[in-house]
Amino acid sequence: MSNTITINNKPVTVTEEQRSMSLLTFLRENQFLHGVKNGCEKGLCGSCTISLDDRAVRSCKMTVEKALGKSVITVEGMEYEDGTIHPLQQAFIDAGAVQCGFCTPGMIMSSYTLLLKNPNPSREEVRKALRGNLCRCTGYQQIVDAVQLAAKYIEEQGLSPLAGCLR
Repeated sequence: MSNTITINNKPVTVTEEQRSMSLLTFLRENQFLHGVKNGCEKGLCGSCTISLDDRAVRSCKMTVEKALGKSVITVEGMEYEDGTIHPLQQAFIDAGAVQCGFCTPGMIMSSYTLLLKNPNPSREEVRKALRGNLCRCTGYQQIVDAVQLAAKYIEEQGLSPLAGCLR
């Protein structure tokens, strides 16, 4: 069995003691990736959502051991090698979908995995993909707008939704 996780395209070796930790705790406390938010630690709010092998996953509900041998992308890993932010991140800014910002990384990661499967989602498909992510500030309309704007940016620029994820 592997003793590494690929995090934002970098292999990270996991110690025996770290295997039983929640992936959320490991990412925040051992990898210093604070974009992964600790909201409820029960898998209900979505603020800890990451991409695990291109699927949206609540990192608070997963142990490090279950992530061994897999690829994790966090909001910090979405930028291009030159430091340019991903079109999805830019769309959240442009659409005013960032309000207090606490839920934003989880919303972005859920949206990212949606765009990998469906590069041009309808508003209803976006809402369905974000169903497990809670926001107390925006009313969700700006977030749905941002995902659709990101799809437009990606299409207009001829990009893959993966393009910015340091791959």
